[in-house]
Amino acid sequence: MKRSELGRGPTRQLTAVAPGDPEAVRPVQRGETYPAFAAGVMLAFGALLICYAKGYLLLYGDAVAHLAIARRIIDSHYPGLAQLGGVWLPLPHVLMLPFIHSMQLWQTGLAAAPMSTISFAISVAGMWRLTRRMMRVRWAFVATLFYALNANLLYLATTAMTEALYLALFVWVVVVTMEGIAALQESRAAAAKGRMVLAGLLVLGMAFTRYDGWIVGAAVWCCFALTWWKSEAKLRNEVRIAFTIFTVLCAAGPLLWFWYNAHFEHDWLDFIRGPYSAKQIEHRTAPPGQHYRGWHNPGWALLFYTRTSQVDASVWETGFGVLAAALYGLWLQLTRKVSWGPRAEQPNASWWYALLLWVPLPFYVYSVAYGSVPIFIPQLWPHSYYNARYGMEMLPALAVYAALAAERLDVWLRGKTEGWARIGARFWQPLAALLCVANCLGMMYFTPLVLKEGKVNSTTRVALERSLAFSLEQMPADQPVMMALSAHVGAVQVAGRTLNSMVSENDEQAFEAALADPAHHAAYVIAIAGDPVAKAVAAHPDGLKELEVVCTTGQPCARIYESEVWKSGPATAK
Repeated sequence: MKRSELGRGPTRQLTAVAPGDPEAVRPVQRGETYPAFAAGVMLAFGALLICYAKGYLLLYGDAVAHLAIARRIIDSHYPGLAQLGGVWLPLPHVLMLPFIHSMQLWQTGLAAAPMSTISFAISVAGMWRLTRRMMRVRWAFVATLFYALNANLLYLATTAMTEALYLALFVWVVVVTMEGIAALQESRAAAAKGRMVLAGLLVLGMAFTRYDGWIVGAAVWCCFALTWWKSEAKLRNEVRIAFTIFTVLCAAGPLLWFWYNAHFEHDWLDFIRGPYSAKQIEHRTAPPGQHYRGWHNPGWALLFYTRTSQVDASVWETGFGVLAAALYGLWLQLTRKVSWGPRAEQPNASWWYALLLWVPLPFYVYSVAYGSVPIFIPQLWPHSYYNARYGMEMLPALAVYAALAAERLDVWLRGKTEGWARIGARFWQPLAALLCVANCLGMMYFTPLVLKEGKVNSTTRVALERSLAFSLEQMPADQPVMMALSAHVGAVQVAGRTLNSMVSENDEQAFEAALADPAHHAAYVIAIAGDPVAKAVAAHPDGLKELEVVCTTGQPCARIYESEVWKSGPATAK
């Protein structure tokens, strides 16, 4: 085959590769992922040092809330799994448990650092393993580099947010699916059984991390089920038990979460229609009769999500080029025009299952349009910041498929005989790697979108919570304080006060009793305008003496009361 003819045909008729050829497109060999993991650890640790020094770990209210959920599992009136809540999925909170008992680690946000930083490193290793199955080593390096140097992801890898953990599980479930499908197609029963069980465990982890994982898990199950069904009868029988275990693991996550919500929240769909669900939050915060752009409009939802993905992936407006390159790479795959040259192995059909990387796109378009999940970015009206991090789920797809498009250009240049083309082919890959580095530096210079959202939206919340924390620090640690914590648990965190000393919605029965008679159930009461405690104080003010009013810009005022009748009783801190 002539070099100028590479990739022009509808199929990939490729010659065999010499053993040990470093240019081969092939699965990684033993030990190849360890350097990628080590590099990921160093990058994440460097990002953690910077973000910790600058005080960025607790900018997101959701990060503070995730830490609080993990903390209340061991620090509450009734500690245990019942404290996991019914909306946010439990795996991130469980992974924080070994570290959250330390008051210092909770206050600083470092209790989540091991989970997020290690997850980031694992996802980098997974990207390397994935891209080595799909492209030459030099372009696998570029794709992995683009992913690993994303400044938004590096920031998230230092916080208690769930994106770093989810992306690690997501990337690896695609890798394991491709390897498992390849093993089934090649009749390697032992490898297929191991990959099926591992894929099931990864799907279970995804299902307990983010709701995106439920859809990805269903797609992964369909991929394995279809391939297993098409296998020879002998192979089907050999892997039948493994496939059954895989199926049970895929179904276990959603079913267990239905049971948890039914048992502890008394509604098996509490995470969809409960008071803290996305639908109810949107109902409470949206102006009457108005909705965000994209509500019940898939076209606008697609625009907002793809635009967010661009800005999350690349600096300034270069995201248009990245998305265009990724779509071209997707078109090359769908039309079977990806070309790897004479050094590539005959590819296995399992490479088609890399299309799983695109599953987040329809999921989030549907969520924005019909799931009461708004996304606001400064590039689009209303030019504000909200849920910009959701675009990060598209980062693996953009990195892999943009690299496929760049590799296609590399092959085209190498097929030319002109001098300029040969020079371009020599410098194209190093230039692409330098552009990945420049992209990271540019995002840091202009402030990454996800970090910018955290900084903008935390300004007023942090000011109020610090003011409340100062007041909390003046109260005796062994006397109960009544306060609604769903919105401002950060005040308790900053004050270094135990959750066990608070009378809050974390203990539903005690909180309901306290709302009916605040003065007799707590030594101090903190009522923030509009919250349930403020309404209870307005209805039952007897026995309460107002101590101070705390007001900050952009937040409702908080009134602090001391009970004149409280005596040590059922609400006393344990």
